[in-house]
Amino acid sequence: MRFLLCMILLLPVTASADWPASLGREGECRVCVVRGGGHGTDVDPAGVRATVLSTIGQADAVGQVAGGPPVGILANRLGLRAAMVTVAVLLMILRGKRRPTLRIREMFLLTNLAWLMVCGFGALPFILSHTVGSFTDAVFESVSGVTTTGATVLSGLDSLPADILLWRSIMQWIGGLGIIALGAAVLPFLRIGGMRLFKTESSDLSDKALPRTRRILTQLLLVYVALSLACFVSYWIGGMTVFDAINHAMTTVSTGGFSTHDRSIAHFDSSAIEVIAMVFMLLAAIPFMLYLPLLHGRVQPLVSDGQVRSMLLVYGSVAAMCLAWLVATEQFGPGLALREAIFGVLSIATTTGYVSADYTNWGSFAIVLFFLLTFVGGCSGSTSGGIKIFRFKIAFVMLRETMQRLLHPRATFSRSLQNQALNDEVMASVMAFALVFAVTVGIAATILAALGNDFVTSFSAAATATANVGPGIGDVIGPSQSFATLSDASKWVVCIAMLLGRLEIFTVLILLTPGFWRD
Repeated sequence: MRFLLCMILLLPVTASADWPASLGREGECRVCVVRGGGHGTDVDPAGVRATVLSTIGQADAVGQVAGGPPVGILANRLGLRAAMVTVAVLLMILRGKRRPTLRIREMFLLTNLAWLMVCGFGALPFILSHTVGSFTDAVFESVSGVTTTGATVLSGLDSLPADILLWRSIMQWIGGLGIIALGAAVLPFLRIGGMRLFKTESSDLSDKALPRTRRILTQLLLVYVALSLACFVSYWIGGMTVFDAINHAMTTVSTGGFSTHDRSIAHFDSSAIEVIAMVFMLLAAIPFMLYLPLLHGRVQPLVSDGQVRSMLLVYGSVAAMCLAWLVATEQFGPGLALREAIFGVLSIATTTGYVSADYTNWGSFAIVLFFLLTFVGGCSGSTSGGIKIFRFKIAFVMLRETMQRLLHPRATFSRSLQNQALNDEVMASVMAFALVFAVTVGIAATILAALGNDFVTSFSAAATATANVGPGIGDVIGPSQSFATLSDASKWVVCIAMLLGRLEIFTVLILLTPGFWRD
């Protein structure tokens, strides 16, 4: 457990100063270092000193635990330099200003840096434990975990140290929580991929809304923890050991898909465990904001939500087609075919990536069906990846309007979704996201092919990474295989695709535009 201790020690210790954030006009966030009120003052020297000493002490402690006194000395020096850089950045930001501003471009940069830092820290236990063969593998496993993709380079999971297995699950659980916060507060504010449609108090960072925002995010955390505990208890009652139940609960609710066994859920060979996994994968694909009314005894918002109903319709239709195929080809009996069809659909569609059976052995129809399902994903505001159900609903609205306009060229049509008007900004944002998503998959697949991978492996890896699903298709990265055989260069391409998919692509691509860096 020493590596878990390392990561716990790495968590930043906040100085006594309060650091609240408030939003001014649209696209501009004021950050105040407060000492005596919320109006902004100079940098608190005591807080700065505490931050420096905390950073140095944490680095020293991590080094001592991980590798003894020599490593501690090295970490101390690195910590000193990191602390000095931190203070320098703070002083540059705060110099000469009583209320410095954080513009929307800084919010983009902060979001990317936060995820990169978490992925970097997540790789440390793999590096220090020598669990993986290279630095690239450590980063790959960390990125896959934090983005809840579930692709892995590890094999022989049944014999790996328990602390490493637990850390993999913790990464996905933390990543799932970050995804909820990202979808509830950040992306609607940044107007990414049509997420403006879901702007609520949780994505309104104005002065008056901040108390409400904090309360909503706190309630989302409570729902996430409660759902995780319920999943753990269910797995335990269903026949898992306590250790397996803890790990699988975290990776199920986060729709990450990491398992403690090479055969994933198939290892347990239990219909009860598969049913439990189905239930909680489905619950995790529902917008977590819809669970908040349940805290006040109101079920109607969850039952009547159009996005949830559409998701159930899509999942049910695909499961029915898969069931009909399995029964027609006599691969399973009706009862087992029903279970495997529903489990496979939910695992892929919610981007969890658990494996109860290798669907690539079910025939070409099933392979194509599940590959297309890779792009669907769950609802907005859930832990699922993919394109998201609401974007398909908006695309359907646009298609219907286009067909009607062919018949009635001069008519005026109203566009709405879930009682919200669909303006041109939302429609254009969704279409742009769909285009960029497809282009990203295509570019990633092309680069992977240029690196020597076959067509199936290249296209499958690009799609499953961008959609944050996990297992691909084919003999190299199929449901029964891992990504270990890919070259280091290919793994870095997959890592980039996973981050792009999780951050909704535009959040990363905007940093590559010259206009972002201009004054």
